[in-house]
Amino acid sequence: MSITEAEARKVAHLARIAVADEALPALAAELNGILQFMEQLNEVDVDGVEPMTGVEKMRLKRREDVVTDGDRQEAILRNAPDAREGFFAVPKVVE
Repeated sequence: MSITEAEARKVAHLARIAVADEALPALAAELNGILQFMEQLNEVDVDGVEPMTGVEKMRLKRREDVVTDGDRQEAILRNAPDAREGFFAVPKVVE
């Protein structure tokens, strides 16, 4: 399969890329190179090869999911510039 300059112009238009007319031959050649590489990849025998999600097989470290009540209200409210009655106090924004 070969990409012509007219097809390269259409691809650039669809991709919303401004390409000058003198740059179209280079773009067509670059697209042809990409397509040739893809054809090479199609020749590779991948029967029996498991799909990969990463280069190394590994599992992320996990911790046990434990529900707690937090019990950190006082420590958190110490960071607030203004806290009243166990809540953050903020300026009124709606009248």
